[in-house]
Amino acid sequence: MTETIDWHEAYIGLGSNLDNPLLQIRSAAKVISGLDDIDECRLSPLYTSQPVGPQDQPDYINAVIRLKTRLSPLQLLKQLQAIENQHGRVRSIRWGARTLDLDLLLYDDLILNLPELTVPHPELKNRSFVLYPLADIAPEGLLIPGTASLSSLLAACPADGLQRLAT
Repeated sequence: MTETIDWHEAYIGLGSNLDNPLLQIRSAAKVISGLDDIDECRLSPLYTSQPVGPQDQPDYINAVIRLKTRLSPLQLLKQLQAIENQHGRVRSIRWGARTLDLDLLLYDDLILNLPELTVPHPELKNRSFVLYPLADIAPEGLLIPGTASLSSLLAACPADGLQRLAT
Protein backbone atom coordinates (compact mmCIF):
# COMPACT_ATOMS: atom_id res chain seq x y z
CA MET A 1 0.00 0.00 0.00
CA THR A 2 1.35 3.41 -0.95
CA GLU A 3 1.29 6.25 1.53
CA THR A 4 -0.53 9.35 0.38
CA ILE A 5 0.80 12.64 1.63
CA ASP A 6 -1.84 15.31 2.10
CA TRP A 7 -1.59 18.81 0.72
CA HIS A 8 -1.43 21.67 3.22
CA GLU A 9 -2.11 25.37 2.75
CA ALA A 10 0.67 27.72 3.81
CA TYR A 11 1.31 31.45 3.62
CA ILE A 12 4.83 32.86 3.29
CA GLY A 13 5.76 36.49 3.95
CA LEU A 14 8.43 37.94 1.65
CA GLY A 15 10.47 41.06 2.33
CA SER A 16 13.55 42.72 0.87
CA ASN A 17 15.25 46.10 1.05
CA LEU A 18 18.70 45.44 -0.46
CA ASP A 19 20.14 44.61 -3.88
CA ASN A 20 17.10 45.40 -6.05
CA PRO A 21 14.29 44.39 -3.66
CA LEU A 22 11.69 44.11 -6.42
CA LEU A 23 13.85 41.60 -8.26
CA GLN A 24 14.64 39.73 -5.01
CA ILE A 25 10.91 39.27 -4.26
CA ARG A 26 10.04 38.18 -7.78
CA SER A 27 13.00 35.80 -7.94
CA ALA A 28 12.17 34.25 -4.56
CA ALA A 29 8.52 33.78 -5.59
CA LYS A 30 9.65 32.00 -8.75
CA VAL A 31 12.03 29.73 -6.82
CA ILE A 32 9.37 28.89 -4.23
CA SER A 33 6.82 28.03 -6.91
CA GLY A 34 9.35 25.71 -8.54
CA LEU A 35 10.10 23.68 -5.41
CA ASP A 36 9.18 20.00 -5.30
CA ASP A 37 6.04 19.37 -3.27
CA ILE A 38 4.77 22.94 -3.82
CA ASP A 39 1.73 23.74 -5.94
CA GLU A 40 -0.87 26.42 -6.58
CA CYS A 41 1.31 29.42 -5.67
CA ARG A 42 -0.38 32.78 -5.66
CA LEU A 43 1.62 35.96 -5.05
CA SER A 44 -0.09 38.98 -3.53
CA PRO A 45 0.36 42.47 -4.89
CA LEU A 46 3.63 44.07 -3.79
CA TYR A 47 3.80 46.79 -1.15
CA THR A 48 6.43 49.22 0.11
CA SER A 49 6.80 49.67 3.85
CA GLN A 50 9.03 51.46 6.28
CA PRO A 51 11.54 49.29 8.14
CA VAL A 52 10.80 47.76 11.52
CA GLY A 53 13.70 48.29 13.90
CA PRO A 54 16.66 50.44 12.83
CA GLN A 55 15.38 53.30 10.67
CA ASP A 56 18.72 53.95 8.93
CA GLN A 57 17.91 51.47 6.17
CA PRO A 58 15.92 51.58 2.93
CA ASP A 59 12.19 50.92 2.75
CA TYR A 60 11.09 47.33 2.12
CA ILE A 61 9.21 45.64 -0.66
CA ASN A 62 6.78 43.10 0.83
CA ALA A 63 4.39 40.44 -0.42
CA VAL A 64 2.74 37.21 0.68
CA ILE A 65 2.55 33.90 -1.18
CA ARG A 66 -0.31 31.46 -0.67
CA LEU A 67 0.60 27.90 -1.64
CA LYS A 68 -0.19 24.23 -1.30
CA THR A 69 2.58 22.00 -0.02
CA ARG A 70 3.29 18.43 0.94
CA LEU A 71 6.27 19.56 3.02
CA SER A 72 6.02 19.60 6.81
CA PRO A 73 6.38 23.02 8.47
CA LEU A 74 10.02 22.34 9.39
CA GLN A 75 10.85 21.01 5.90
CA LEU A 76 9.27 24.13 4.40
CA LEU A 77 11.22 26.35 6.80
CA LYS A 78 14.50 24.69 5.75
CA GLN A 79 13.65 25.24 2.08
CA LEU A 80 12.84 28.91 2.75
CA GLN A 81 16.11 29.42 4.64
CA ALA A 82 18.03 27.84 1.75
CA ILE A 83 16.36 30.28 -0.65
CA GLU A 84 17.28 33.20 1.63
CA ASN A 85 20.89 32.01 1.62
CA GLN A 86 20.88 31.67 -2.19
CA HIS A 87 19.76 35.30 -2.33
CA GLY A 88 22.66 36.48 -0.16
CA ARG A 89 20.85 36.77 3.16
CA VAL A 90 23.20 37.68 6.01
CA ARG A 91 21.89 37.49 9.57
CA SER A 92 23.87 40.07 11.50
CA ILE A 93 21.52 42.71 12.97
CA ARG A 94 18.04 41.88 14.29
CA TRP A 95 15.52 43.63 12.04
CA GLY A 96 18.40 44.96 9.96
CA ALA A 97 18.50 45.45 6.20
CA ARG A 98 18.39 42.23 4.17
CA THR A 99 18.37 40.95 0.64
CA LEU A 100 15.55 38.55 1.42
CA ASP A 101 13.40 37.58 4.37
CA LEU A 102 11.00 34.64 4.06
CA ASP A 103 8.69 33.95 7.00
CA LEU A 104 6.33 31.02 7.35
CA LEU A 105 3.22 32.90 8.50
CA LEU A 106 0.53 30.22 8.54
CA TYR A 107 0.35 26.49 7.93
CA ASP A 108 -3.21 25.16 7.77
CA ASP A 109 -4.77 25.89 11.18
CA LEU A 110 -1.66 24.69 12.99
CA ILE A 111 -0.36 26.29 16.17
CA LEU A 112 3.30 25.37 16.59
CA ASN A 113 5.82 26.59 19.19
CA LEU A 114 9.28 25.16 18.58
CA PRO A 115 12.66 26.77 19.24
CA GLU A 116 13.23 27.12 15.48
CA LEU A 117 9.66 27.89 14.34
CA THR A 118 6.51 29.51 15.69
CA VAL A 119 3.31 29.30 13.63
CA PRO A 120 1.31 31.46 13.26
CA HIS A 121 4.17 33.92 12.98
CA PRO A 122 4.26 35.70 16.37
CA GLU A 123 4.32 39.23 14.89
CA LEU A 124 1.77 38.63 12.13
CA LYS A 125 -1.03 40.46 13.94
CA ASN A 126 1.10 43.60 14.39
CA ARG A 127 2.48 43.99 10.89
CA SER A 128 0.53 45.89 8.28
CA PHE A 129 3.07 44.81 5.64
CA VAL A 130 1.96 41.21 6.28
CA LEU A 131 -1.76 41.65 6.98
CA TYR A 132 -2.63 43.76 3.93
CA PRO A 133 -0.98 41.53 1.29
CA LEU A 134 -2.33 38.48 3.14
CA ALA A 135 -5.84 39.91 2.87
CA ASP A 136 -5.35 40.35 -0.89
CA ILE A 137 -4.96 36.58 -1.43
CA ALA A 138 -6.59 34.89 1.56
CA PRO A 139 -10.08 33.44 1.40
CA GLU A 140 -12.77 35.60 2.95
CA GLY A 141 -13.24 34.82 6.62
CA LEU A 142 -9.69 33.51 7.15
CA LEU A 143 -9.08 32.81 10.83
CA ILE A 144 -5.60 33.17 12.28
CA PRO A 145 -5.26 30.18 14.65
CA GLY A 146 -5.17 31.17 18.30
CA THR A 147 -5.72 34.84 17.45
CA ALA A 148 -8.71 36.24 15.53
CA SER A 149 -10.11 36.69 12.07
CA LEU A 150 -7.92 38.37 9.49
CA SER A 151 -10.59 41.06 9.03
CA SER A 152 -10.54 41.97 12.75
CA LEU A 153 -6.74 42.09 12.77
CA LEU A 154 -6.80 44.38 9.71
CA ALA A 155 -9.31 46.68 11.40
CA ALA A 156 -6.96 47.03 14.38
CA CYS A 157 -3.79 47.55 12.31
CA PRO A 158 -3.39 50.90 10.54
CA ALA A 159 -1.55 50.92 7.22
CA ASP A 160 1.22 53.18 8.68
CA GLY A 161 2.73 54.37 5.40
CA LEU A 162 2.21 51.04 3.63
CA GLN A 163 1.76 51.60 -0.10
CA ARG A 164 0.60 49.12 -2.71
CA LEU A 165 2.81 49.14 -5.79
CA ALA A 166 1.24 49.48 -9.20
CA THR A 167 3.54 46.82 -10.73
